[in-house]
Amino acid sequence: MQNLSAIPTLEALSGLISCLRPGDDLERYLHDDSGVRCDGQPSLVFRPSTPGQVADIVRACHREDRALTIQGGRSGMAGGAIPDKDDVVISLELLDQVEEFDTVGGTITVQAGIVLENLCALVEAQGWYFPLDLGARGSCQIGGNVATNAGGNRVLRYGTMRELVLGLEVVLADGTVLSMMNKGLKNNTGLDLKHLFIGTEGTLGVITRVVLRLFPRPLRRYSALAAVNDFERITQVLKAARARLPELSSFEVMWREYLVAAGQVLKKTPPFEARYPIYILLETESGGSSQSASALEDFLGDLLERGQVVDVIIPQTQEQADSLWKFRGSIGEILRTMQPYLAFDIGIPLQSMQRFIDVVGARLSQAYPGARNLFFGHLGDGNLHLSTGPHAPGDLLAIEELVYGEVQCVGGSISAEHGIGRIKKPFLKYSRGASERLVMQQIKRVLDAQGGLNKHRVIDV
Repeated sequence: MQNLSAIPTLEALSGLISCLRPGDDLERYLHDDSGVRCDGQPSLVFRPSTPGQVADIVRACHREDRALTIQGGRSGMAGGAIPDKDDVVISLELLDQVEEFDTVGGTITVQAGIVLENLCALVEAQGWYFPLDLGARGSCQIGGNVATNAGGNRVLRYGTMRELVLGLEVVLADGTVLSMMNKGLKNNTGLDLKHLFIGTEGTLGVITRVVLRLFPRPLRRYSALAAVNDFERITQVLKAARARLPELSSFEVMWREYLVAAGQVLKKTPPFEARYPIYILLETESGGSSQSASALEDFLGDLLERGQVVDVIIPQTQEQADSLWKFRGSIGEILRTMQPYLAFDIGIPLQSMQRFIDVVGARLSQAYPGARNLFFGHLGDGNLHLSTGPHAPGDLLAIEELVYGEVQCVGGSISAEHGIGRIKKPFLKYSRGASERLVMQQIKRVLDAQGGLNKHRVIDV
């Protein structure tokens, strides 16, 4: 049992740990990339630089019954990093050290605040590779990637963050430090507790340290863009690619309207002048052998001969490949032209994908004829993105109900990779049944009886 009298107060800690208060410049701690903003100001913003300082802050919050908001890079799209008025905030931005880099076994132990892009550059300089890749790579932090079970462009080959994490250290709601710093692939010693904290968005504990799995750095990447006439061809190409291209890392799909919108914001003519209905952007990774390049070319040549694709672009330089990926990655610029908008991140079974797109597209077009509806996504793992706008603010809730209702009809997920946070919490019922939500509440009560960790996110207790 903890000696409560020995636990420093928050006020005492504010003099020992980097801390900001109302009156300081708190602007960047009041919002994230979702556009949601704090109504008021937090009472304290702590910026700990060691895991021990995190534990001290959490311990003091628990003793003083204070609500605690955990922030990483604030790049989330579900409002999960937004504090309530008078919350205590822990920003992990200074908790960014590499603690151990095992260049023999291929693991790296890092603190939770290290930025994804910095981590990737560091390991690649030593011939290793961390495959997670997101549009927010320059600002998102590893702790946040773990807390949201981030996916990104290469899930098809490497899996989500859940498959890339070997070990964790977590501070529980009462300040207890739970060390699960496993460094091996195999560890069958009972319940694997780290999975309680991956993807639960800081509602069960504060992630402070992570052991990550690394891979040998690929020497070359090969990209290609293929055009198809209907969605059935996409599923055929995906199956064939997974069978014939063992080095396949990405399988991205863009519908014509998305490619047109990307060309407009990039001020470039879209590939194929956007004259086909659907486009597949593929990427393979290899050790640099000539066979890897020819394998992709031969594969696409066979598809053309059989009529499964109708046109192909194979870049001859990395600059040309980067140009294709800029079309896929231009959603941020596109959304700025569609405000007020809704950006859906949903998981749809492939067998139901075309029906879902047809039904939702038709319903949105009929009800909101002035809006654009853009479909794209990581179709290799069933992750579909739908961006729709501009819309009147008063219509946004009805549109969410429309889309999530159709997601429920096909047995999909209302969040494939962005998490639930605050924004999607009212719609969790469309993906999780009553019994599932009850168990989630029970686990939350066991690990955080006061309910102070990331309160009002994911599920109410």
